[in-house]
Amino acid sequence: MMDLLKTTTLTVISLSIGTGGPLPCHGQNIDDASVFRLFNKEITEPAPEPDTVSFVFLGDIMLHSAQIANASEKFTGPDRSDTTGHYSFDFSQYFSDIQEYISAADLAVANMEFTLGGPPFTGYPAFSAPDGYARYMAECGIDVFLTANNHILDKGAQGAVRTLNVYTGLKEEFGTRYTGTGTGPVEFSETNPLIVDIGGLKAALVNFTYGTNAYVHEEYPRVNRTDKGQLLRQFRKAEESRADIIIALPHWGEEYSLLHSAHQYLMAEWLAENGADIIIGTHPHVVQDSTVITVRRGQFSGKKVPVIFSLGNAISNMSARDTQTGLLAKVCAVKHLNGKVEIFPIEFTYLWCSLPGRLKDTHCTIPVKKYLSRPGMWRMQYEYDKMLDSYTRVKTATGIKDQ
Repeated sequence: MMDLLKTTTLTVISLSIGTGGPLPCHGQNIDDASVFRLFNKEITEPAPEPDTVSFVFLGDIMLHSAQIANASEKFTGPDRSDTTGHYSFDFSQYFSDIQEYISAADLAVANMEFTLGGPPFTGYPAFSAPDGYARYMAECGIDVFLTANNHILDKGAQGAVRTLNVYTGLKEEFGTRYTGTGTGPVEFSETNPLIVDIGGLKAALVNFTYGTNAYVHEEYPRVNRTDKGQLLRQFRKAEESRADIIIALPHWGEEYSLLHSAHQYLMAEWLAENGADIIIGTHPHVVQDSTVITVRRGQFSGKKVPVIFSLGNAISNMSARDTQTGLLAKVCAVKHLNGKVEIFPIEFTYLWCSLPGRLKDTHCTIPVKKYLSRPGMWRMQYEYDKMLDSYTRVKTATGIKDQ
């Protein structure tokens, strides 16, 4: 009778555990075979497929004097910064048409081509934007601010430090990070490379610039420059951190040229040979061509590395030939159960930065394809024709096709 009772109890327990029910109470007995059967079933179930991680990259985010003036005119709300005026600007239309692309990404990255050096707020040639501009970008969903560019020292060492301190403050509220610079040795080491873990995939971002428009004699704040020795150390640090993917983000190239230079290509080859998995550039203020480099020597021989030489402008007041056309690049990757990372073909969305009075009352960046079929929305037919002409010319010159 006791044996029968024991068998019955085990059967009930087996059903309970197998269906996610309650575990056996203290004092109940289970034989070894039953334990093996129950828990072996658990471990032989197929593991879930890993999620695909998506990155979005935007080009140069600028704030010229005309943008400052227009955003100030459009502002109607209360000034949250009291006497400083940092929040007396309306940037709300800038990315309203592309925010869905940004916020949908697991990680959105953009080049911040200005400082937050404090008032007076100035545009070219020495940029100083109000703090509200960076806050707006964080609100739009930009997660990583690239700061290694030729304008980061426009307001000197003090301006650069203030910029990075504001970004650090935004991290507490929005989780934003920055890379490419550092206020001191600890900060520089922590942010270069910037290691981010997204859905179980660890990415290392290495942002650097060919130079700066101003020079400071202090060792810090430090800007990550095109120093191969330093870049090698950062690549090795990424590997030691077990990064699954290394994304190189150079600020380089010849302004206003739709095609990359020989120097850019040689540098891209070097980056690929030393561990970069993707290379995405900024600085020329126009879109440049894209290619795939096959590494032919060294440790990474045979690896194929996609290169986007320039994303162009994301927002600005520039109107010279092709400077209103930009790219949004979407990169998807997945880390398989065997540890290997697969990078899918890059998806491109062409952007157009419309100036005030031509589509809306303010500056705004729009996805080109969405507006190509809406010529009636434009206040100035000239602007629509200019967008169509530039879009066609850039696509033809660069060979980059959009979705």
